[in-house]
Amino acid sequence: MSDLADFTRLAVTLEPWRHQIVFVGGWAYRLYRYEPRAYTPEYEAVFTQDADVAYKEREALEGNLKEALIGAGFEEKLNGDFKPPAARYTLGDEANGFYAEFLTPLSGSGKKRNKQTGEFEEDATVVNGGVIAQKLRYLEVLLHAPWVVNIPAAESGINEEVAGLRIPNPVSFIIQKLLIRDRRAADKRPQDVLYIHDAIELFGASIDELAPIWKDLEATLTGKQRRLVSDGVAELFSEVNDTLREAAIIPSDRQPDPEDMLKLCQFGFGKIFDMKS
Repeated sequence: MSDLADFTRLAVTLEPWRHQIVFVGGWAYRLYRYEPRAYTPEYEAVFTQDADVAYKEREALEGNLKEALIGAGFEEKLNGDFKPPAARYTLGDEANGFYAEFLTPLSGSGKKRNKQTGEFEEDATVVNGGVIAQKLRYLEVLLHAPWVVNIPAAESGINEEVAGLRIPNPVSFIIQKLLIRDRRAADKRPQDVLYIHDAIELFGASIDELAPIWKDLEATLTGKQRRLVSDGVAELFSEVNDTLREAAIIPSDRQPDPEDMLKLCQFGFGKIFDMKS
């Protein structure tokens, strides 16, 4: 992978905080291939240049991550009107380079009172450990029972193993995408459907091990959230639809059939949710 060395630099820089952080988003999907239970596909993972780094709500990150990142060659780029503004930590050219963003769960109303003006404003960002993190709904799902993977020395880009990288278990990965589907831009939904399909395919041989994970995760969800999950499955995976068709044309090195994608996802959900045929 052409940018694996950049991700490795990020992972090495954040080594002191690995026990607190979870790599989520597209990089979790790519790192699944280093999980022993995953099968090795012939196709490449979908490219992503951003690394999302998540941590639990209100968990203190000791030390100064921002100083560590700057010392490793990252630059903080601020944007937006939030207080504090949203931030990216970039390597190389801002438009084309690798970058990291920090995320933490959003709970409550999503509003906070400005201590100076007394008015309510968006509760969208927070400073922790020197870095600015975005607050997102349903992110706590990705932090439930994370798995741990290692990047082997031969692939890390630094000739050393990068160990102890925490990523969401595949059930959490799938469920969070179902929960956020209505919050995602329309052009992002096909990619999420492809991620769901590929996650089920990667762990197809051990799919029976995922049902207990769902039982544990389900117990942490509200009734509304459980309905959102079931509604998401019905909306996206009841029949071949435009979203599935668009998902099928995303990869450049394979041509999955939408009907086959649908059947695999329905099979996977039946196993994960322990549905009896």
